[in-house]
Amino acid sequence: MRTYVVAGGTNGMGRGLTLHFLHRGDHVTVVGSDPARGRRFLDEAAALGAADRAAFLRADLTSAAENVRVIKEIRARHDALDGLVCTAIRVFSRRVETPDGYEATFALYYVSRFLLAYGLADLLERGQNPVIVNICGVGVTKGRIHWDDLSLKRGYGSIKAMLQGGRATDLLGVAYALNHPDARTRYLLHHPGFTDSGTDNLKQPAKTVIKLLARLAAQPVDKAIAPIVELMDDPPGKGGLLAYDRRRPLEPSLPTLDPAAARRLYDLTSHLLPSDFRDSYSG
Repeated sequence: MRTYVVAGGTNGMGRGLTLHFLHRGDHVTVVGSDPARGRRFLDEAAALGAADRAAFLRADLTSAAENVRVIKEIRARHDALDGLVCTAIRVFSRRVETPDGYEATFALYYVSRFLLAYGLADLLERGQNPVIVNICGVGVTKGRIHWDDLSLKRGYGSIKAMLQGGRATDLLGVAYALNHPDARTRYLLHHPGFTDSGTDNLKQPAKTVIKLLARLAAQPVDKAIAPIVELMDDPPGKGGLLAYDRRRPLEPSLPTLDPAAARRLYDLTSHLLPSDFRDSYSG
């Protein structure tokens, strides 16, 4: 029996992984912003006879303060974790700035995953075979970090924001491994490929276009999560960074996994880590 936290676990691949864990007898805490989906998750857990192994934490993960609250609640509930799965992502058709001053895509795709990974690092180190899973676009080389305009105040576009978030979360995995050279926890960057994960957060006409493409070309969620489950259950090596496109390992020499850029981004955002998490990272 293992214990997992799934950020974004009420929909798409996050939900698929959550139900997989519950089916096999694990404990799962799901973090999400939609209370209706949270209730659905708890109802599904109860139908599986897993009500005592499921918990839902409602939070807006675009907010650094909300991430910190979630981390503190998880730390109060658990002494150890076997896995943290980060899947939460949303397309913002217009630029939204968070209370922390970040563009919302960057806040959800990068800052939230940054805070959760570092804030729960010590609990993960006490797990049986711990893994952080960051479902992302690793292996994609389009897009870049806009170092002089991380919040995209100049020339915002939703695709531009998503690509920057993807490149930032690639660097997050690299920096985490650099900052934890002796850790037992593996950090897995995983590109699942085109998956039919739902279109609820999209607006028209993009919603209709993506729904049509999904019918024609997307893989189902159960197929997309299979390689992730395999890697979580039997991760190679003794720690450090893993990067996979489906079942294919990626070379660490990819330009999007540059250690110098990873350190630079970490240095730009490390101030977000509260002082009481300092035992969870070594920056």
